[in-house]
This record gives sequence, C-alpha cells and structure tokens, in this order.
Amino acid sequence: MSAEIPRRAVRKSVTLPTQCRTTNGLRDVGEISDISTQGCCIRTDRVMFRVGSHVVIRPEGMEALGGTVRWIAGDCAGLEFDRPIYAPMLDHLAKLHEKGEQVPVSRD
Repeated sequence: MSAEIPRRAVRKSVTLPTQCRTTNGLRDVGEISDISTQGCCIRTDRVMFRVGSHVVIRPEGMEALGGTVRWIAGDCAGLEFDRPIYAPMLDHLAKLHEKGEQVPVSRD
C-alpha cells in the first residue's frame, strides 16, 4: 500500500475546454475537470500521456501553460504546472467554468 501524497492546493471543479500539445508535437483538444494554482486534471481523446512527460496546454481564455504529467488514471492525467497560476485568475476561471464544489484534497 502506498502513502497518499498531499496536494499543495485545493483544486476547483470545472469544465474548461483546452488545447494540448506534447513535446513530440502531438496535438489534441481536451477538457480540464479540476484545477488549482499548482496543476490540473486533463482528459483528451487521442493524445496518450506518459508520467514525467512535458505538456503545453492552452485553456480557453488563457495563455499557454506548461507542465509535467505526474499521474495517469484511465483517460485522465494530472499535470503539475511549471509556474503556478495567479490565484485571482484561478478564481475567475473557476467562476466562469464552475462544475460543482471544490474537489477534495486527497488523491483517488
């Protein structure tokens, strides 16, 4: 049994369309289902992520964000951003694309 790794920030549940690109040039559209200042959970249809790979995403209404894939579960991947998102920008995005209540801090 592995110990849970606590997250550094609470993620907010959203439905946020995004574009993504891998370092080897693969592109796809996807959806961010939760987001924090430190990272997000992204789902795509065609791009297969690998843990440790670098990805660039462009969420609707934002500049491109780079990050590293930290975990994969089915068709979802956890992305840790290279640089944190400014907290007021995160709050604005969460209000625009709100899906529900905040996602619990624990991992699945």
